Amino acid sequence: MRKRNLTPFGQKVKQRLVEINLTQKKLAEKIGTSEVYLSMILYGERSGEKYISRINEMLKISE
Repeated sequence: MRKRNLTPFGQKVKQRLVEINLTQKKLAEKIGTSEVYLSMILYGERSGEKYISRINEMLKISE
């Protein structure tokens, strides 16, 4: 089984979560999705188009 790699977007999100001391679970709740789905977005298994801008807004990440 191969190791999953974060997308560049996923890396940015993870880094930002650490900086602002927020869990992935909390972020998922705030944007209205599941932790599993958020993870799939961060690893590029789902486009997550519907959530990307909300994630960027929430974490104050520029696109």
